[in-house]
Amino acid sequence: MSQVLSRDPSGYIFKHNNKIYRAINHSYRQNYEHLINSGLYQKLCSENLLIPHSELCVNDFTFDCYKIIAPIEIEFISHPYEWSFQQLKDAAATTLLIQKYALEKNMSLKDASAYNIQFLNSNPILIDTLSFEIYKEGYPWIAYKQFCQHFIAPLALMSKTDIRIHRLLNDFTDGIPLDLANAVLPIKSKLNPKILLHISLHSKAQKKFKNKKLEIKQGKFSKKSFFNLIDNLVDTVNSINLGRRYNKGFSNWVNYYDQDILNLNYLNHKKQLINTLLDNERPRTMWDLGSNIGTFGKIAAKKNIKVISFDSDPLIINNLYSNCKKESESNILPLILDFTIPTPPSGWLLSERASFFERPMPDLVMALALIHHLAIANNIPMNSLADFFSRISKKLIIEFIPKTDPNAKLLLLNREDIFEQYNQANFEKEFQKHFRIKLREKFNDSERVLYLMEKV
Repeated sequence: MSQVLSRDPSGYIFKHNNKIYRAINHSYRQNYEHLINSGLYQKLCSENLLIPHSELCVNDFTFDCYKIIAPIEIEFISHPYEWSFQQLKDAAATTLLIQKYALEKNMSLKDASAYNIQFLNSNPILIDTLSFEIYKEGYPWIAYKQFCQHFIAPLALMSKTDIRIHRLLNDFTDGIPLDLANAVLPIKSKLNPKILLHISLHSKAQKKFKNKKLEIKQGKFSKKSFFNLIDNLVDTVNSINLGRRYNKGFSNWVNYYDQDILNLNYLNHKKQLINTLLDNERPRTMWDLGSNIGTFGKIAAKKNIKVISFDSDPLIINNLYSNCKKESESNILPLILDFTIPTPPSGWLLSERASFFERPMPDLVMALALIHHLAIANNIPMNSLADFFSRISKKLIIEFIPKTDPNAKLLLLNREDIFEQYNQANFEKEFQKHFRIKLREKFNDSERVLYLMEKV
């Protein structure tokens, strides 16, 4: 039995027999009973806004606590800095809808961290059952600042400055400071009344009252004012969009299948091979590394395989997530990841958020048209690439692209070819130190080769 670090005095998470449980402290009893008895828990669960749980007998454990609950587990925990713009926006909208429902039941969210939201069947859902407290008449929303830092500030910055600024959430895990957001945002954006209120004026108020105790007067902030604030935040979130500047020309990869794919004969053969391999291997879970627009991940998803699609391009992942929503494709979770700097562990003692390598390994990894980018564009040696894939793959579908390939030649166009070890023979030699090659097949009208490998 191992306890997971928790900063919440209301309770903590622990693992027992490889299952996740949450212990609820006696101090949270009144809030928990109101959550259940008011009907709020049932309403949120019925609308897939809160993770459901079952209650266990406390006497079966050694903890001195009020209750122990077993929430439905989310197999792959993602982090906000791995989400696209639209994912963060949907997470914000979900948080506000939960807050509105809570207020209707005389409760409120005591925190509004983006880390409390996860994606279940590709839909945002609250996983922190202990985030609720009984509403206190006249008090402002205690989580307002946190909501603005975790959602309003990064969304505004991604929209008005650069979509890649989501990476700041990796450094500022309690959300982007509002004074920083205010300093970085273009002047024109700060004139927007909603941005002005929730970022510019809010950051100035923070600075003004930084070392002063706020006196809360009864009735000063009524429940009606609270609802108005939530409605205003909803309007603010809805008003923040990526806009025309993020058209196809912004990304190098959005047009890949229209302009840069070798030929249709190659593409159709590739689809056929992937389809057959997935039918034969029948994985339950799969990671699609370098997914691009998700062409091959969608083939897997249609077979009811749970797919996580990773790509380093935030616009690609944003478009893939939006397309999956339109198509009601719930088996794909798109995430942003730069494979040269995979997500590290973070938080206190590096134990609060798991690294890329610490999360559950899938049944199968697919890496198509990726390895030449890692080896040539990023100078990663073949033996290191083989080691990387061996750490995350039980089974591996991988495409080797030789230096004679037109797309590989582009990577070498303005640089010296120092990659003597980048060849098919050395590729097989290094990967066979970790894997057994089960299939090797050359694509039609191409020098590219597809491999199916199994870890030894």
